[in-house]
Amino acid sequence: MRRNPGRGIAAFCLAFLLMCCGEAHAADVLRIAVQKTGTFSWELAVIKDHGLDKKAGLDLQITELGSTDAGKIAIMGGSADIILSDWLWVSRERSLGGKLKFYPYSSTLGAVMVPPHSPINSLADLKGEKLAVAGGPLDKSWLLLQALAKRSSIDLESESTILYGAPPLLWQEALQRRSDATLNFWNYCADLELHGFRRLIGIDEVEKELGAAGPVAMIGYVFDETFAEQHRDVLRRFFAMTHEAQDILAHSDADWQKLAPLIGVSDPAALALYRKRYLEGIVKRPIAAEEADARKLYLVLAQVGGAKLVGPATELDSGTFYKEAAEN
Repeated sequence: MRRNPGRGIAAFCLAFLLMCCGEAHAADVLRIAVQKTGTFSWELAVIKDHGLDKKAGLDLQITELGSTDAGKIAIMGGSADIILSDWLWVSRERSLGGKLKFYPYSSTLGAVMVPPHSPINSLADLKGEKLAVAGGPLDKSWLLLQALAKRSSIDLESESTILYGAPPLLWQEALQRRSDATLNFWNYCADLELHGFRRLIGIDEVEKELGAAGPVAMIGYVFDETFAEQHRDVLRRFFAMTHEAQDILAHSDADWQKLAPLIGVSDPAALALYRKRYLEGIVKRPIAAEEADARKLYLVLAQVGGAKLVGPATELDSGTFYKEAAEN
C-alpha cells in the first residue's frame, strides 16, 4: 500500500504544534515555604480543593516548615520563592544589604489573656504579676506592649515577672494557672477564649494606641527583589489567587467544615471563633496606608528594641513594601 507523504507531514506538524502550545501554557512553578500549622496552610488547602492554582496557571511546590526561622533560612538560601514573615525583618535585612520585598497578608495578632475571674483589668494591674510572653525579649508584640505601658509610666519588664517560652508551652501553662497573664499568638489566644479566658488587650488595640490609623498587617508575603522584577505577572496571579481563596473563606461554611481537621477543632463554637479571628485579619487597606502605619510602629520598635531588633537603620527602609501589585 502506498503511503501519502502529505498526510505524514501534516501529522508531524500537528504534533509539533500541540507540543509547542503545551509548553507555552505550562504552569509557572512557584516554590512556597509555609508553616504547617499556619493560616496560610488553610488557604493553600482551599486553593488546591478549588483548583485555583490551575486557574492561575501556577504550579505550587509547597515545603512545610516547623518554624518561622526555617522560612527565613529558606528564602535567604534560595530554596523558596515566597515565605511569610514581617516587614520589620524585611527592612532589617535590607539595611544589611539584603534585597527582600514585603506584601501584606494578615493583620491578625495576639493578645494579653487573663484567666476567668482574674482581678487584672488594666496594664497597671500586671505589676508584680507573672506575665508569660511567647517568643523572647525581642518579640514584636511584647515590645509594642512595653512601649504602650511606658507611656503610663509602667515598666512591665522590671515591675512584672516575665516568663518567656514557646507558644504551645505558654498556652499549657496558662491553662494550668501557672501564669497570671499570657501574651501569646492569636490562635492560642482563641483557644484560651474557648476556655473562658478574657482578652485584657489585643495587640491591634496596642498598635492604635501607639498611633496606627487602622489594623496593621505585620505579617506578609516575603520574596526576593530580583525574583519580583523577573516574575511580576506570576506574583500578580499569585496574589489574585490568594485573594480569591480568602473570599471563599469569608463566605463558605462548607470550606470551613473541611478545614476543621487541619485546624484541629471539632466543636462548632471553636471553629466559629477561629473563623472570626481569621477574617478580622484579611487586609482591606491600600498599600500606602499599610506602609504609613508600618513607619510609625517601626520608630516605636526601634526605640524599645534597639539595634538588636532593627539593625543599623533608624527608620523603615523605603523599598520594603512591594507596590507593583497595587498598580495592576
